[in-house]
Amino acid sequence: MNFEALRKQMVARQLIPGGIVDPRVLAALGKVPRHLFVEPALQHRAYGDHALPIGEGQTISQPYMVALMTQSLRLNGTEKVLEIGTGSGYQAAVLAELAARVFTVERIDKLARRARQLLESLRYNNIVVKIGDGTLGWREYAPYDRIIVTAAAPQLPPSYWDQLAEGGLIAIPTGGRELQTMEVIEKRGGREVRTPRDRCVFVPLIGKDGWNDDG
Repeated sequence: MNFEALRKQMVARQLIPGGIVDPRVLAALGKVPRHLFVEPALQHRAYGDHALPIGEGQTISQPYMVALMTQSLRLNGTEKVLEIGTGSGYQAAVLAELAARVFTVERIDKLARRARQLLESLRYNNIVVKIGDGTLGWREYAPYDRIIVTAAAPQLPPSYWDQLAEGGLIAIPTGGRELQTMEVIEKRGGREVRTPRDRCVFVPLIGKDGWNDDG
């Protein structure tokens, strides 16, 4: 399959009509080989307008949602970004195209190791992967200029706010387990400034300050 052509088609037919206007975000989505982040049997569907399973009950988000959350971070290339929920590693790769450094946390050992191996093979040397409870953030490298959460939280975990730099942004889906709203939260003068965006459906954020495994 001509995956390069499929990426260009994805940008032209899904992202631009959907309101993705940041040229750097469009370029990143047009460059990162999304098909390598899914199982071989699903590669022919990698550039479709839908999420796909990646094993362990997790998914790779639809391209539009990846682009929307990334665009919401307003990256200029100098930022230190914390990602919660590495999953396949695709979102981390997109961020690595647009930011200085990416720190990403995944609670599922198998996914984290697979993502780390793939990202290293693609020579994303500005990404660091950690296995652990993502609801606690990653205090060692805080503060972060941007935080992106690729799982649904019942509310904003306090560690994210504590680890966010003044003037920083968080993109996070919040709400119930079945339906959420993607929000952008800015730290302005130590206060939260929230901007709700699209309705969305993400897998639940599991951990101490998220959902329990049993719901």
